[in-house]
Amino acid sequence: MIPTNRDFLVLKIYMKSIKQAIEYSSRKYLKPLFLLVSITFLSLPNISISQAIEDKNAGPRPKLAIKAYYDGPTLPEVGPRPARRTMYISVTAYNSLPGQTDDTPFITASGTRTRDGVLAANFLPIGTVVRFPEQFGDNEFLVEDRMNARYYYKADIWMENYEDAKNFGSKFLKMEIL
Repeated sequence: MIPTNRDFLVLKIYMKSIKQAIEYSSRKYLKPLFLLVSITFLSLPNISISQAIEDKNAGPRPKLAIKAYYDGPTLPEVGPRPARRTMYISVTAYNSLPGQTDDTPFITASGTRTRDGVLAANFLPIGTVVRFPEQFGDNEFLVEDRMNARYYYKADIWMENYEDAKNFGSKFLKMEIL
């Protein structure tokens, strides 16, 4: 079969459409790629590799006292919050052992992970901030966990180590609800 002028015309139109598709797709993908590369380049710190190697303290710098670099007025220092209510309750300690918790030992009833400052109490709403000044001074605890239903007016402080919780025992402490 011998190609005719019509075949060459069709082929020419077909090649032109392929060329346009390639140009369109390259523009479609090259612009975002160019933007991504340029934004990445511009967001990098303006230091050389030798400076980066010499800087052994990675991460945030230690905070200097405000007075060291600023001589103007500063915000007043705020003391501990006053208590809205004070009561005496029995306080114990617990940690994330299977015998002391449910089937999710490191997850509190509010859905957060256990950490220092977590308190379990049934008689206070989750999110309540409390303080035990006789035992812990100005340290504040956040109610994020629950106890067994039979323990109502009691509180349980989460501690990381079993020995610390065991040594804490059971104490009758003054609790300030903030």
